[in-house]
Amino acid sequence: MHAPSSSTKGTAYQAREPDADGFIHWSEVENRTWQTLMERQLTLIEGRVCQQYLDGLERLGLPSDRIPQLGDVDRVLQQATGWQTAQVPALIPFDTFFQLLANRRFPVATFIRTPEELDYLKEPDIFHEIFGHCPMLTNEAFAEFTATYGRIGLAAEPKDRVYLARLYWMTVEFGLVDTPQGRRIYGGGIISSPKETLHALSDTPAHAPFDALDALRTPYRIDILQPLYYVLDSLDRLQELSRRDLMALVEEAKALGLFEPRFPPKPNSTAKPKPTPGETGENGPIAHDGADNDRRSEHA
Repeated sequence: MHAPSSSTKGTAYQAREPDADGFIHWSEVENRTWQTLMERQLTLIEGRVCQQYLDGLERLGLPSDRIPQLGDVDRVLQQATGWQTAQVPALIPFDTFFQLLANRRFPVATFIRTPEELDYLKEPDIFHEIFGHCPMLTNEAFAEFTATYGRIGLAAEPKDRVYLARLYWMTVEFGLVDTPQGRRIYGGGIISSPKETLHALSDTPAHAPFDALDALRTPYRIDILQPLYYVLDSLDRLQELSRRDLMALVEEAKALGLFEPRFPPKPNSTAKPKPTPGETGENGPIAHDGADNDRRSEHA
């Protein structure tokens, strides 16, 4: 997702501004980059993503040869679940991030990675946000949970937002779900990443039944392929989760403490990984996402 931050100084990308009619003029190179990403991911996600994502993708009717205009995406989302996109720079403040979600507006940075960064991007771009996340926003359970998350995050204290970030990471960004057809992907951080798409359903990472309290207590690193994925038994669980007292769960998680990390410290670091309120990453609620979660620089 989008990366909340106190400023936009950390990004090398410049978001494109729409003209007076709300139209963004993309270059031929940018449109070709979108086409390359679309063609590659459409092949990889076949048989790996949940049907709700595929239904949403079909409903959106994203062009394969050019970057879609946000207005075209908005018309579908508004009709489906009352959501729409919000054009933002690459990095946005926490309060803005949560406020947008609370108002059913999904932050989308209007830039796309360069051809040299197809597999490695520090900030989430328009491909991640539109292709990775927007199809799922046509699903009522997913859409309601995301809006509820925004409302709770907006009211939360900064120290509690770090815990909420873990919940978002383990669901909206890197969530899996069991279906009658088998285990499938619904998290946008996986769907927009070729490496993560193949890794998530392999035998390499651990898979655990989803438990909200466990997710709140699970550290993650943002610069590696995920070592653990939580698996919903149904996407309806997200709608049930949106009705729970999440802040009470946060307090319980704080009292119990974090699980031991399933990953080593970052290179050149001898300290044990610890969460810090300002950390950001490509896909999390604390961080706007991009193509591949190799792009992050912190853990939570």
